[in-house]
Amino acid sequence: MAPADAYADAGTGPVPPADTGADDTLDLELPEELRALCGEDARAVGSDRDRGAGEEPTAAHSYLLDRPADWRPVATSAGVFQLVPVRLERDLAVLSRWMNDPAVAAFWELAGSEAVTAAHLRPQLDGDGRSVPCLGVLGGVPMSYWEIYRADLDPLARHYPARPHDTGIHLLIGGVNDRGHGIGTTLLRAVADLVLDHRPQCARVVAEPDLRNTPSVSAFLSAGFRFSAELELPDKQAALMVRDRIHRAHL
Repeated sequence: MAPADAYADAGTGPVPPADTGADDTLDLELPEELRALCGEDARAVGSDRDRGAGEEPTAAHSYLLDRPADWRPVATSAGVFQLVPVRLERDLAVLSRWMNDPAVAAFWELAGSEAVTAAHLRPQLDGDGRSVPCLGVLGGVPMSYWEIYRADLDPLARHYPARPHDTGIHLLIGGVNDRGHGIGTTLLRAVADLVLDHRPQCARVVAEPDLRNTPSVSAFLSAGFRFSAELELPDKQAALMVRDRIHRAHL
């Protein structure tokens, strides 16, 4: 389970009561994909059909998340934004610097040398593609870090009634100058839309920010997510935030 979100950038406010509607009460057996990944079918991840000729298989090209490496830039009120899958040799220094910002470290708990950040990234970069770490590039400038992940294939699924293809988001805003101006809310909405646009089988985008991180929770609410439940996770008390495809046209 990835760390909490930090500095999603919105006004503060109380967390509303949990949504107890029937939408979040569905119990599931383990998804077929998860059972397959435990066996020989895992070799299909990053196969030739998921990449160009001669291209090395990477998590960013996995069918599990419908190839985030191919998601195109989008126009937002803050500028043109794109998710760019992380490359360790190119991005480690800036990501480590962000992780050592005290405001970020309070929730991500990855302060320290570059080796600490690298140890967090490598399992995703070398994995089967159920989590893809990305830089958020706004107007051509890297300014945020995102993890797009299969929540239904993540340990998080043990703590809430997951549905097949639930897709999760973690984020942090790296630059101090990009915080406190509503940019986090704008980008959260944009990334949720990217997920729904490119993942037709995904009915819900979910997140689980730390309940103590009121600005993050508020940003998700402002971006069209709803507060569904309070979760007791191994490393934090979290707010389960949900954005439903079915309600997208009304947000």
